Amino acid sequence: MNIDIKQQLAIIKRGADELLIEAELVEKLKKGQPLRIKAGFDPTAPDLHLGHTVLINKLRQFQDLGHQVLFLIGDFTGMIGDPTGKSATRPPLTAEQVTENAKSYTAQVFKILKPEQTEVVFNSKWLTELGAAGMLKLAASHTVARMLERDDFSKRYKSNQPIAIHEFLYPLLQGYDSVALKADVELGGTDQKFNLLMGRELQKQAGMSQQCVLTMPLLEGLDGVNKMSKSLGNYIGIAEAPEVIFAKIMSISDELMWRYIELLSFESLETIAKWKADVAAGNNPRDIKVSFAQEIVARFHSQSDAEKALADFQTRAKGGIPDDVPELSIEIDSTTIGIAQLLKLAGLVESTSEAYRAIEQGGVKLDSEKVSDRNLQVNKGVTVVAQVGKRKFANVTVL
Repeated sequence: MNIDIKQQLAIIKRGADELLIEAELVEKLKKGQPLRIKAGFDPTAPDLHLGHTVLINKLRQFQDLGHQVLFLIGDFTGMIGDPTGKSATRPPLTAEQVTENAKSYTAQVFKILKPEQTEVVFNSKWLTELGAAGMLKLAASHTVARMLERDDFSKRYKSNQPIAIHEFLYPLLQGYDSVALKADVELGGTDQKFNLLMGRELQKQAGMSQQCVLTMPLLEGLDGVNKMSKSLGNYIGIAEAPEVIFAKIMSISDELMWRYIELLSFESLETIAKWKADVAAGNNPRDIKVSFAQEIVARFHSQSDAEKALADFQTRAKGGIPDDVPELSIEIDSTTIGIAQLLKLAGLVESTSEAYRAIEQGGVKLDSEKVSDRNLQVNKGVTVVAQVGKRKFANVTVL
């Protein structure tokens, strides 16, 4: 590590919500030895979106500073179910679900992390060995009153919502992970603060040096309001097609762009400061957004994919038809098919009512010509390029 501590702290704190306790981290950094940086992930879903990568990006920054990452797969705790932020008891995952999701996680995270500085660990290794006696001893270290200080538990208790006993074990087990791994720093979202501090307390009880805690904000989705979530449809999946990732990033507001760049870009703070100065001086923020979109696409696919995605976006923005439009055939019994039904069968809309809405909003084209008649009929034997919005195309042959 050839960077002085002040510079390291600037990188570590970039985009972070809170660092506890900064003076302790400074002392750890002064020793000049690689720190053990822990972050835990419950394998609750097989696919990651950009919101998930906020923590992973921060782990990569620690690696660039010379530190060792402990990428913890919560295969044991995943079968309990993290109660954080939940208004009801969360159903646990099966062992098979955990295993499959963990495989998907590890395949995706190395698009960001350096394998040589990453240790993938599973907490079933030490939590299974803990046994019943160990669990009881761990449970005795904290009171029910202490657990009810957690906001989500407190709200559920006051509203007479059930809290299962095993949910109280979750923060204790997460904290015990830090003891088992001898973590120097643990990362988590702002909603994980209680659990992260539990690791400090249990390390103190074990007579160990306490870990520092770094909380990261929860990334807003494309709507700029709600947390990025697949269920809300406001997400950018890292396994999505390059042109989809690119177009989604280009759709975010200019204001939200800076937050995404701060949390997701690997560009230096100096470069980002220059970008902001350029925009303040009158440069178009769209140019910055293009550079950022290409960076993200290249990270999860390739540089050539990023260049193709840009070309595809520019073609669509000009109202042109991309080169890679999927081809399909639709068989009909009559001599014509209604435009709404054609769009539905082509997979461009979920329903005919959605098709009608798209037509009314001016978002439907056939062979680059806007469709305004919702009763338009397409003849059998015709091939047309159907388009809904800026990103959905299909080369449809009616048979």
